[in-house]
Amino acid sequence: MESDRDEVSARTLAYYAGQAQAFWEGTREHDVRQNLDAFLTRLEGTPPFTILDFGCGPGRDLRAFAALGHVAIGLEGVPEFAAMARQWSGCDVWQQDFLALALPPNRFDGVFANASLFHVPTQELPRVLGELRDALKPRGVLFASNPHGHNEEGWNRGRYGAYHDLEAWSRHLHDAGFDLVDHYYRPTGLPREQQPWLATVARRR
Repeated sequence: MESDRDEVSARTLAYYAGQAQAFWEGTREHDVRQNLDAFLTRLEGTPPFTILDFGCGPGRDLRAFAALGHVAIGLEGVPEFAAMARQWSGCDVWQQDFLALALPPNRFDGVFANASLFHVPTQELPRVLGELRDALKPRGVLFASNPHGHNEEGWNRGRYGAYHDLEAWSRHLHDAGFDLVDHYYRPTGLPREQQPWLATVARRR
């Protein structure tokens, strides 16, 4: 699996690197306030909170967290995105491969993973979720928003994706030491077949 894992990382990162500017222009104005609110309202303690934006991309949400006064750190595997995020947000951004993480233990009040964890192959997911759990403080929160499906995975237009349904994704979270506290589908107000995104809020057990 080592070579397969390397291929997943290399090809997926290259996909985003090849269209970094177009991706930024296409996503910069996306309204994700529902996700931000669902995440921030579940954090416990007194703000400002220390937040890891996992797969921060060019830094849209990272900048939003910083503007609210939180200590926001980005994690991004694409060098072009990491540079954009540093410039746009003014925050620290760690350039790390999702499949080769080096995270400090018990550091974060919350991990915000918007449109990122679906790139982790199912075989690698228990390890990656476990590493995110360990990086959270006790009762820390993991927010994840991913395109959902019927538990299929593979290459999709040059990038790797795993598309879990709610039952399977909830099981992965539980097995990794999280309790699911909320979920919803996006965009709101549409029939389920027109809601490609599944968002979950889970707390470190």
